[in-house]
Formats: sequence, structure tokens, C-alpha cells
Amino acid sequence: MKRTSFSMIVLVLTIAAWGQTLKITTSSGTTSYNAADVTSSSPATFSNGTSMTIGSDTYTLSNITSMQIASSSSSTVDANTVNIIYNGSSATVTMADNVASYVTAEVSGAHVSITQSNTAAIDDDEITYVLSGSTTDGSLTLAGSYKCTVSLEGVTLTNPNGAAINITNSKRIQINAKKGTESTLTDGSGSQKACLYSKGQIQLQGSGTLNVVGNYKHGIKSASYITIKNLTLNITSTVSDGINCEEYFQMKSGTVTISGVGDDGIQCDLGGTTSTGETTDHEDEDTGNVYLEGGTLTITTTAATSKGIKADGSMTVSDGTYTISTTGSAAWDSDDSEVKACAAMSADGNMTISGGTLTLTSSGSGGKAISVDGTLTISGGETSAITTGQIAYCSSTSNTTIRTATSSSTTENLADALKTSPKAIKADGAGIRVRETAC
Repeated sequence: MKRTSFSMIVLVLTIAAWGQTLKITTSSGTTSYNAADVTSSSPATFSNGTSMTIGSDTYTLSNITSMQIASSSSSTVDANTVNIIYNGSSATVTMADNVASYVTAEVSGAHVSITQSNTAAIDDDEITYVLSGSTTDGSLTLAGSYKCTVSLEGVTLTNPNGAAINITNSKRIQINAKKGTESTLTDGSGSQKACLYSKGQIQLQGSGTLNVVGNYKHGIKSASYITIKNLTLNITSTVSDGINCEEYFQMKSGTVTISGVGDDGIQCDLGGTTSTGETTDHEDEDTGNVYLEGGTLTITTTAATSKGIKADGSMTVSDGTYTISTTGSAAWDSDDSEVKACAAMSADGNMTISGGTLTLTSSGSGGKAISVDGTLTISGGETSAITTGQIAYCSSTSNTTIRTATSSSTTENLADALKTSPKAIKADGAGIRVRETAC
């Protein structure tokens, strides 16, 4: 071991003289050090021939699998960046030297677990995790309590036993699909909430393409809000909702296609017990509201009682193109003891349409194109709302087999909870207000 220690000392002195980069690889990943970090005034130090310390990092020598020298013109890691490359049954984690003190990485096969500590001392105060490569048995788990970015740069990530990406960090997380790349995330059986899950806010962005397959529950889930900007997002199959979030959902731009879902296309719930009401720039907002402000959104659902878009709060449409179709049938809801049906767009609060182009269809029994518990206001844009289903009903709460009827005379003596009729537009509040432009 003394001979190994002497070789390492020579190596460190050599890179300091050459002005190059030292890369140290252990089972936790690879860390890079510039020559400026390893000098004669601040050298690597050794203890009892069993450990080595560089700056604030200490390594057990027996855990080091390789040490490499790279010139400044070689492939290096940009500042504030952690590169994660998946390669079949393995993954490599390489960190920029200025963030190595704040990131702990563990790698088991192609499953990568990252814990991030306070980054206030680094430039720009945010770390970017760059994912690339391909694996059929890998994942990323990201823990900590600080904002960061996950950049998807042509990664194909499949986890047969859980979430593809599981972020337990409760802060704002940017998921960036890099321009010119296509990434695919697929999960498997387990107890995860989604293929892509974050405890904190998710900002989906970038000019690349992201494909998501949720084989266990939701496609994308945030325990906070979700915003979408620029990227192309394809959710092709999920057991439950395509997108599920709390607080609010906002689509600013981009192209989103959701199909093959087992429940709703997009569902936004109130996070707490009381709505904050809409806030300036949505700061600290918790409303369950949906804001559709631009882009192109296409949703197709086939499940019984499914909703294309479901808002716990209100829904606002100001711009964009939205094509939403539901074909599922009505069904008995045992929790609420009533017959329920599909709806292309559904809001528990109000709905305001001031712009955009909406093509909304519901063909299942009892379906609605627009269903609003509050007031519907249409003042602009173009809205097409079409239903083609029949009346759905059951004879009693003890006989909840769903039947269909072509005439209301068949169900006129039944309680409201036992029947639901197809309607292009249904508004239970102050009614429907159409201003300037008819739908």
C-alpha cells in the first residue's frame, strides 16, 4: 500500500506541473479536479496509507477504481454540472470540481442516487444534472432541498421496478429536454407515484422531445405545480393520469400529446384544504386551477368517466390549440353514490375562454364536452363542443348496472344521482355567458 501511495503523490505533483485535470473514480462516480485545486500549497494528503484527502473530499484508497489525467482540451465537465451517462447495465457519474463538495452519488448497476446539499457558494447557485445514454434497468433518484435542473440529452431510461426519475427534493426542479434530442422515460412495477415524479414544482421546458410511458400509475406527477414551455411531450401510455399535479397547472407553449391513459389526461388538484385564490405570477398559489395560455395540446381518453382535463379549481383558456376527445362510458361512483360520465374539459370552479381554438368531443354515454360546476364565460376564440352519446342511468343504488336510453322519458322518474345526460355544455353555477364571439 505504501508503494501505491507514493505513486499517487507523484501523479498529483505531475498534474499540478502540467496544469491538467485529475479524475478519480470510485463506486460512487467520478470527480474531476483542476490543477489549480491540487498545488504544492494545497496538495493531496495521505493518512496511514489508507486514505487520501483533496480539499474537503476524502477517499479510501481501496475504494478508488481508477485515476486519470486529462488535458484541458480533453472532455471535461462544465462548471455547476454533473454528467450521468447510462450504458446498458452500468452508469457513470462525473462531477465538476466546483460542485463535488455538494453532491454525493451512489451507483448500483445503472441505478443512480444523488443527494445534493446547499449550493449557495457556487456560481449561479444551481446544479445541472445531464442525463444521456441508454439502459433497460436503471433510474435516477435525486434527494436534497435546493433548486436544480435535470437536462435530458437523448437518454433512454427504463426502470422495470420503479420510477425512471424520482425526485424527493421539494424545491423547484427544471426538467429540460435539450434541443435536437429525443429522450424516453419508462417505469415498471413498484410503489411509485409516476414514471417521472417530483415532490417539488416541475418546470417542463426545452426544445427537445420527451416521451413518457407510465406502466404503474401516472406518467408525470408533481406534489406541487407543473408548467410546460416549448418542449414536445408525448405521453403514450399510463395506468392512471397522464399528468397529475397539485396547486396549479400552466401550459405556456410547446406541443403535448396524451393518449393511452387509464384515467384523466391532465388532473390538477388543490394541494391543501383551502384555496389561496389566483396570485400575482402564481407566487405561492394553491388553487387547483388550470391555465392554458398557448401551444398545442391533444388529449384522447377512453376510460370510463375519464376527463381530458380536470381542474379542482377554475380553468382559463387564453390562447393555443386544444383538441380533446373522450370516448369512455358512464359508470357508477360508489364514493359519491351517483352516476358519472366523461368530459373533455371539467372544472369544479368557473371556466373562462377568451382565446384559442378548442375542438372538444365526448362520444360515450352521458358525456359532456364542457362541464363546469360554476360559471362558463366565453368571450373570444373558437370553441366547438360536440357530444354523441346516450343518456346513462341505473335503476337504484342497489342495482348500479349502467343502462342507456335515447329519451329522457325513460329516466324522468329517477333521482338525479341515478342518471346523467350527454351535453355539449353543462354549467351548474350562474350559467353560460357568451360575449363577442359565439361558440
